[in-house]
Amino acid sequence: MVLIRSRWASITGNVRLRALASTSSGNHLQVPRSILDGMMTREEARRQLEDVAAQLFAEHGYAATTVEQIVERAGVSKPALYRHFESKKDLYLTLLRRHREELANAALTEGVGDVIPRLEAMIDAWFRHVEEHPYVWRMLFRDTTGDPDVQAVHSELAQLQRSADVGLLRLSAPWLPEAELEPLGEVIRSGLTGLALWWLEHPGTPRTVLVAAMLRVTSGILGLALKTS
Repeated sequence: MVLIRSRWASITGNVRLRALASTSSGNHLQVPRSILDGMMTREEARRQLEDVAAQLFAEHGYAATTVEQIVERAGVSKPALYRHFESKKDLYLTLLRRHREELANAALTEGVGDVIPRLEAMIDAWFRHVEEHPYVWRMLFRDTTGDPDVQAVHSELAQLQRSADVGLLRLSAPWLPEAELEPLGEVIRSGLTGLALWWLEHPGTPRTVLVAAMLRVTSGILGLALKTS
């Protein structure tokens, strides 16, 4: 019983400190970030930094986002950030690479059976990932910077998506001329990206509408018949 009470006191104390830290400003009590750092495990602190940084990069862009803003919103100290990342750029590149892989793989685990149902499941999985990670999407495709390392990761993402689309075309429509596969893969990639960016400006549009539109485009490229429901 003593152990349970002690644990409960520790948990409730941490909750109170987090609440004070999240609302502290002006003449309110300021909780030292060194205390907040100790309240998180290493994994929790890293995840908190990544989630907060993704939101800030999406809201303000890479160049306008500062380390001070990241640690302030994350509720950690600068030393805590630098224990995980060498710099703001290292944090940004880490996020780009992680979400690049997640986005590229989102559709690959979906879809079985005939071509049309498989395509529909893959496209839906891709847009579902976009829907569930809006901050990441803005960071991946809307934010631009002149930094060559960042630009290289963006280029790698485009190539990764294009290669996946070329593989889909080669598998689903082996009759297509080989010389057309790369440009057709770019048509699909840019179509998905363009629709996702459009979706950010029209958030009330159901995901099913985007899936249906992209399915028509892809089916047309593959030369498949798609009935109007």
